[in-house]
Amino acid sequence: MGILYLVATPIGNLEDMSPRAVRILCEATLIAAEDTRHTGTLLKHFEIKAPLTSYFEHNKIHKLDRILDALANGDVALVSDAGTPAINDPGYELVQAALMAGYDVRPVPGPSAPISALAVSGLPTDSFLYLGYLPHKSSERRKTMGQIASLTYTLIFLESPHRIVDSLQDILFVLGDRRICVAREMTKLYEEFWRGPVSDAIRYFNSKEPRGEFTLVIEGKNADDQGRWTEEELLEAIKKELNAEKSVKEISSELAELSGWNKKEVYSLINQNK
Repeated sequence: MGILYLVATPIGNLEDMSPRAVRILCEATLIAAEDTRHTGTLLKHFEIKAPLTSYFEHNKIHKLDRILDALANGDVALVSDAGTPAINDPGYELVQAALMAGYDVRPVPGPSAPISALAVSGLPTDSFLYLGYLPHKSSERRKTMGQIASLTYTLIFLESPHRIVDSLQDILFVLGDRRICVAREMTKLYEEFWRGPVSDAIRYFNSKEPRGEFTLVIEGKNADDQGRWTEEELLEAIKKELNAEKSVKEISSELAELSGWNKKEVYSLINQNK
């Protein structure tokens, strides 16, 4: 019986490809790749001639049987376009299916964008929460961040260049002006790490055309900092006050004083949730 190897590949710099990763790919009876064209370029560079098949978001269920059949005859390697497979990339279902079928599943460690950005962020690394890409819509982003705003863990997200400024604005609105590290194009020619408060990050990236892949590492909530309430905390308080049949003006005044939000912001939220 073969082994399913999850092989990490470079997130930019080909020199990050490990000798073990090259050997495992050379010896595999089949390589399952998120994008065969992208991986084909990588294999050509390292003179790897193992058979290649596609395994991506829209065919991952249909390809399970073929890959499991291949495992019956030898080792199979799973790779994504960049970084560690199954971390925000296809792979979870394949790992589950292989384990249920009795196959061994092993990692071939290597590059990972979230871990790389966290390590150099200058923010606490002892506990963190990784949530992949932020939702596309502002309302959904704010909802997601409201659910985790009270957590003290360092937060890690991925973001695309055309949404980076909007997402930073939502982060400021919900989480406040926390420290952030914005990692861009890691290990590539135009690699950049920007560190500072979220408000400054908005000004910086708003002054240029953002390009490349972004990883955001955000400071968790200070356990000793009562500060501004999160949007979720304020909404809970608004619901309670509305149930007490107080006027909008009265609620706005009282909660603005308690929450750190201004009256106009509280008034707007009340009208949206009446």
